[in-house]
Amino acid sequence: MNFEELIPLPQKGEAFKRHRCRFVPETSGCYVLTTFLGEVLYVGLALNLRRRMDQHLDSPGKKQETPKGAVAFFRWVETTELNKVERTWMNIHTQHEGTLPELNKVYSPVDV
Repeated sequence: MNFEELIPLPQKGEAFKRHRCRFVPETSGCYVLTTFLGEVLYVGLALNLRRRMDQHLDSPGKKQETPKGAVAFFRWVETTELNKVERTWMNIHTQHEGTLPELNKVYSPVDV
């Protein structure tokens, strides 16, 4: 599925390159890793978006080619409702595709 189908829509994004990390804010938010064409490969949340993008760039699993393509963009929405937005995005993806995003291994736990 394309990231443009997510609610709320990720409003900002940067190329998934180390030198672009400095343009990602050090704020909390939810993010998606997408292909060049916008296919969602991973959904996550972070207290510090810049640090999280940097961590993903160090992860060999996030740099490998998938059947849908390689990660090309880090797109995000700044929010304090991390669990709610991440859960919504996971549910939308599961409804469209029948599975979690390609690079998500497990459904993250919910804060109660």
